Amino acid sequence: MVLSIRVVPKASRNLVKEEKGALKVYLTKPAQDGLANEQLIDLLSKHLNIKKYRIEIIKGFKSRDKLVKING
Repeated sequence: MVLSIRVVPKASRNLVKEEKGALKVYLTKPAQDGLANEQLIDLLSKHLNIKKYRIEIIKGFKSRDKLVKING
């Protein structure tokens, strides 16, 4: 399964919302040194109730728009 995700770094709180057929994820970490990507994987694993190793960012490592693959 591949998810389209819009990331908002340096938000006031962590939050996962569904907007316009995609997920919008608010992260408290800044978008530098991969901190936001790490927090995104951690937050998605909790939200989807799956292990972190099953989540892989396949596109958009340095972008706010990401494609995330959930491995089965």
